Amino acid sequence: MPALKRPALAGRALAALLPALLLPGCALLRAPEPPAPPPAPPPLQEPLETTRFVLPDAATSVVGELQVVRLRGKDTFIDVAQAYHLGFDELVEANPGIDPWLPGEGREIVLPSRFVLPDVPRQGIVLNVPTKRLFYFPKPQKGEAAVVYTFPISIGREGWATPLGLTRIVSKKKDPVWRVPASIRREHAENGDPLPPVVPPGPDNPLGAYAMRLAIPGDYLIHGTNKPAGVGMRISHGCIRMNPADIEWLFQQVPVGLPVRIVNQPLLVGVAGGELFLEAHPALEEDKTRRNAALLRDIEKKLAKSAAKGARVDYERVARAGSEQRGMPVSIMAGAPDLAAAVAAAPRVSNIVSYDWFEEGEATREAAAPAAGGAAPARAR
Repeated sequence: MPALKRPALAGRALAALLPALLLPGCALLRAPEPPAPPPAPPPLQEPLETTRFVLPDAATSVVGELQVVRLRGKDTFIDVAQAYHLGFDELVEANPGIDPWLPGEGREIVLPSRFVLPDVPRQGIVLNVPTKRLFYFPKPQKGEAAVVYTFPISIGREGWATPLGLTRIVSKKKDPVWRVPASIRREHAENGDPLPPVVPPGPDNPLGAYAMRLAIPGDYLIHGTNKPAGVGMRISHGCIRMNPADIEWLFQQVPVGLPVRIVNQPLLVGVAGGELFLEAHPALEEDKTRRNAALLRDIEKKLAKSAAKGARVDYERVARAGSEQRGMPVSIMAGAPDLAAAVAAAPRVSNIVSYDWFEEGEATREAAAPAAGGAAPARAR
């Protein structure tokens, strides 16, 4: 009878459905579309200029732009400093909390390549000791815009401070002989590293290949170095050290008699596009006893002078910048983008770090780490 066939038909239907019933529930639905790939990062720019800047007018006192670079696994702040014409301490100030010797693969760091010019006449060479920066203001030719060149320098360490004041270049010497001062020979002898009274030109001469003597009692020089890893630090016996390529270029540009101003300005107030900026650096160790009171008065005077035309200054930003001391110009105008926003908007640039910037190679580079009018000089290759 027909009714007897129904169980067989039902069994066959159930058998046909069984594989589908055993699948996960989501398999009965249409497979979801794969997620869209993340947007491609913006293309990297070529690194921006860090040594030569046009001054559009006398009122402009902030030059350059911040940049951001992504590091590779072996990059140290010394390598970055050499590649982009910056100083080691500048990079440390701009990137707090990052290990300068092992920043890490893929780490983004800020290149502090924006500067507030020192508050002095724009003539000759200006050395700002706490910022460890040299500024050279060549006299513009008729019909040409004024420009400034700037380079990182090393300065005298505590106890061997670089003297301040107005002086001039009294002589220039290529391949200088170093007549070692008695005080330095004595110090080295006490440390078990005796020095000869005279060091001839060559790779062992700490003056490098170029030296310019200043009219300051005590035999102070602007000179090169055979240890460029230390440029941008406070490590000299009072002289001004420069990277070899930088001093070679500057030596060819400046005449004997050029004025040189050596100043101590850790707090710099500048103007760009009608906007006020503050660049704050740590004070020199010997100045820190006066920092809280005297330096605050210094900055209030500068702000009062700069804000005389009715600029709306955000004094909370002033206090924060003075406390953080990141060494980069920060807008102190009410409602303006803060430093974090400026860094976020900064161009991402190509990594041009090279490990062959010093002829002694990787061993010297690693030894630097602690146990735990024409074109400016090209970047280190």
